[in-house]
Amino acid sequence: MNPRKRRQRPVTVFDGRTHHVALCRGFRDTLPVFGWGEAPSTLLTRAQLREAGLRPNGHGPLALLVFRHHKPMARETVAELFSVELAAPQRGTIIQRYAKVEQALRARRVCVECRRDVGYYVPTSTRTCWDCEGIEAFGEGVAA
Repeated sequence: MNPRKRRQRPVTVFDGRTHHVALCRGFRDTLPVFGWGEAPSTLLTRAQLREAGLRPNGHGPLALLVFRHHKPMARETVAELFSVELAAPQRGTIIQRYAKVEQALRARRVCVECRRDVGYYVPTSTRTCWDCEGIEAFGEGVAA
């Protein structure tokens, strides 16, 4: 697939499980550069990984995808290619994350002495409520 007779070099790309031999256009920052439609099928962009329900899992890109636009102001776009084999499933949804945060905030309102939710964040130094500390609330018991 080389319609313009570009100079291409064979390169071996390891995606975590197998070695793929493909023709690349060169190297940029020690990563092989592929043109549109020339990359191995096991290398995907971030957007393609997201559509598949995956994430890069902390691994760096294995190759680059470089393509040009027809528009003169957008000359060249570079996309990083990640391995499907090294990718991991996406983390939980936003609703699940909010539930975990709500659970953590609820734990900050529980007194360690009387084990009840006091309705406010207890001091982190003592982790006890005002009743257990013997401190009166603001405005109560203050002589004017």
